[in-house]
Amino acid sequence: MRKNALLWQRARVIKAIRDFFWERGFLEVETPLLIPANAPEEHIDPVGVHSRYLHTSPELCMKRLLCRGYGSIFQICHCWRDGERGGLHLPEFTMLEWYRSDCDYQQLMSDCRDLLQYLVSVCLPDSPVFRHKAYTIDPYAPWVTKTVEDAFRGHAHTDVWDCLEKGLYEEILTERVEPALAGYGAPVILRDYPEQLAALSRTMPDNPMLAERFELYLGGVELANGFSELNDPVEQRKRFEQANFQRRAGGLSPLPLPEPFLKELADMPPASGIALGVDRLVMLMTGSDSINDVVAFVPEEL
Repeated sequence: MRKNALLWQRARVIKAIRDFFWERGFLEVETPLLIPANAPEEHIDPVGVHSRYLHTSPELCMKRLLCRGYGSIFQICHCWRDGERGGLHLPEFTMLEWYRSDCDYQQLMSDCRDLLQYLVSVCLPDSPVFRHKAYTIDPYAPWVTKTVEDAFRGHAHTDVWDCLEKGLYEEILTERVEPALAGYGAPVILRDYPEQLAALSRTMPDNPMLAERFELYLGGVELANGFSELNDPVEQRKRFEQANFQRRAGGLSPLPLPEPFLKELADMPPASGIALGVDRLVMLMTGSDSINDVVAFVPEEL
């Protein structure tokens, strides 16, 4: 498919995403792109602009809207992460995020299923499937759901807790688990992450060793990351400080904490939220080999 046709299909997909959420009563919001602080993460570097940063995600500002009483909201926006480049990565990319009050990550899994089925029905009516390399993924087939523990045990023949202790988690995930997920002809949900990987998610009330977090995979490609939101400001501050500790240990500079977010966090109701990569989504919907094919310009052309 030529670039002109790919960009037309990209536009159709983005319009269909908007239609999906508008039809379900979500408020489309816009939040600032230039902010004083992102959520500190061990492996993500924000792009600095003078004394501020381009956001790595609209997450913090959207959660502050939840704290102020907004219920179901979504946003499609550009995000920036320094140094990210590859067949599946761009330093500037398009993100879809949506949030719901008064529900948990189970509802987001249902949202994902409804969204993907809606998108292929509208944008790919003649062949309603996703494609990645040699793989075809049917969103109408029964979805595969695995816990992270089961995925590591079943596909890598190892224990995820042992991998975390030895610092091998990312290596085993990318080299052994994710390639195995590509073989399913349906979307795959990895759920219930170890507490060490909780990010901004809450832990399970009946098992604090696990977090209510999941990731959605199509053809072995991670498409979305969602969770039941943590709304404990004390615990969230501890996690941010731990992320900065890990950054220092890895030779990276610590990042400022988002104090206004932490100040409002206690007002957040029970909620869930998810981030989905739009460029990857379009790549999978058009059967393109690389994320480069579905954006108007890549960094090397600028």
